[in-house]
Amino acid sequence: MDKIKVLLVDDSAVVRQVLTKIINNHPKMEVCAAAQDPLFAIRHMNKSWPDVIILDIEMPRMDGITFLRKIMSEHPTPVIMCSSLTEKGAQTSIQAMSLGAIEIVTKPRLGVKGFLSESADEIINAVLSASQARVTKCSPIPLQATKKLTAEAILSLPHTAMLRTTERIIAIGSSTGGTIALEKILTQLPRVSPAIIIVQHMPVAFTGAFAARLNSLCEMEVVEAKGNETILPGHVYIAPGDRHMLLNRSGALYKIELKDGPLVSRHKPSVDVLFRSVARYAGKNAMGIILTGMGDDGARGLKEMRDAGSVTLGECEKSCIVYGMPKEAMKRGAVSKELSLAQFPEAILDYYQAGL
Repeated sequence: MDKIKVLLVDDSAVVRQVLTKIINNHPKMEVCAAAQDPLFAIRHMNKSWPDVIILDIEMPRMDGITFLRKIMSEHPTPVIMCSSLTEKGAQTSIQAMSLGAIEIVTKPRLGVKGFLSESADEIINAVLSASQARVTKCSPIPLQATKKLTAEAILSLPHTAMLRTTERIIAIGSSTGGTIALEKILTQLPRVSPAIIIVQHMPVAFTGAFAARLNSLCEMEVVEAKGNETILPGHVYIAPGDRHMLLNRSGALYKIELKDGPLVSRHKPSVDVLFRSVARYAGKNAMGIILTGMGDDGARGLKEMRDAGSVTLGECEKSCIVYGMPKEAMKRGAVSKELSLAQFPEAILDYYQAGL
């Protein structure tokens, strides 16, 4: 079996050295070339095209965003952005993902070598996920695995849904390719839409910038969840990148609860945690949607939602960037119907209007 060929493009020799060691130590992948900037990278790519590119944002001669635009317009390839943990880095990374980048790997300004070594599992998983992605020409719309825990590590909820409210709510889970998918769905929804709560696998420094970008593009109000807020129609709540997000209830009102804790299904926030809380507190008054992503996070929770009477939808293989999470949900009988990405806005509005 051929190894995944990874091209590194970063002006830091330390970053290139550490990433090369991490990637070459994995039996399924290898660094085919390491370049200090995009112009050097182009020379390597002209000889042998990589399967995955890890791309820095701030570099001399040509920045990462400009290079990403060139790649995605000429020869679409899975790209992982290597971004600094700064507000500017977060905003630029979100722009990169809107242009077609698959994942984000973060790095601090100081202590990069130690940080990247500690993040080896994250880097390996990002490369594996990106290697399975199907990327197309895209333009923006105006090492050892850790122990896999289940949602019981976070949930401490009653096992029956309280159904005295008829307010309908939408819960969405997504991972690799999800930033693009969510943008395409949410920008098609009017202000008068149901409340939407979302877990998108993303580093902690980037969920706020992602919510802000969506808010600038959407008629609905999009925010990063803060915890304990009342969930309102016409609003979208994005889980922060370092907390599990749960649906809760206070009388007839839905509330957001944020919890710290261990990784669940290897993620924090976890789609399973969100979906299972929705099953218990909203039941038949909820719609669950599982979108593109690698792995199985959300499959069990979506099955609980379906068993509780929720409408459950999955993104079809044809429109998925990575048909992983929806595929696993289908295998478990969690999905009542698969839709293409373009069909979700209408499905959400039909469901909402049927409950009015």
